[in-house]
Amino acid sequence: MTTTLITGANRGLGLETARLVEVGHTVYLGARDARRGEEAAGRVGAHPLLIDVTGDASVQAAAKLVRDQVGHLDVLVNNAGIIGPVRPAGQITAADMLTVYDTNVFGVVRVMHAFLPLLQAGPAPVVVNVSSGLGSLAVTADPESHASVVPVWVPGLAYNSGKAALNMVTAQYARAYPAVRINAVDPGHTATDFNGHTGAQSVEEGAEIIVRMAVLGPDGPTGGFFAAGGPVPW
Repeated sequence: MTTTLITGANRGLGLETARLVEVGHTVYLGARDARRGEEAAGRVGAHPLLIDVTGDASVQAAAKLVRDQVGHLDVLVNNAGIIGPVRPAGQITAADMLTVYDTNVFGVVRVMHAFLPLLQAGPAPVVVNVSSGLGSLAVTADPESHASVVPVWVPGLAYNSGKAALNMVTAQYARAYPAVRINAVDPGHTATDFNGHTGAQSVEEGAEIIVRMAVLGPDGPTGGFFAAGGPVPW
């Protein structure tokens, strides 16, 4: 049985990814709100897991629960994220940046630190970090030339730079742990609560690349950045 943890999974892309239960995964549906997590898990047949990626104690407690119940983890999907303030760059403060990074970057590091021993206890561990094409330096430098890769590019100092940092975090972990398949993915502009349902894609379309990379075999790629249509430039 494949054991999978998805953070931030009580709605949107995370909840859609939790449908990995339909292909035989035992899914721990991570949420920072216990009631919402339980309700979402009940809808898809997953196991609710209370986890707030901004809190060390919460993450460690979640890792202990999975360790005590299963003893290992096969797939980790770092999906939890926030968009943060949407204002011109000159109006973004250091406090704004810290808030976004605490979830979107430091949260991933907290979860990786706690769950890496459980991943290494599995036979073919996989990590999927949900990033964004908005975090691509190449796309940001010339959005028009990369419109086929990221059709909708918007400026955002905190969010976009946080996703760029997450891409580097992904590459560093992949380099450090070659036995673990660790990749970043860009789901694309998907209609979710995250963006007021303004995205052009359905949540099913957006989750496709997350699911695809979550079921990688031991010979799959690692240290890459992928969208549904193929690799995304760093």
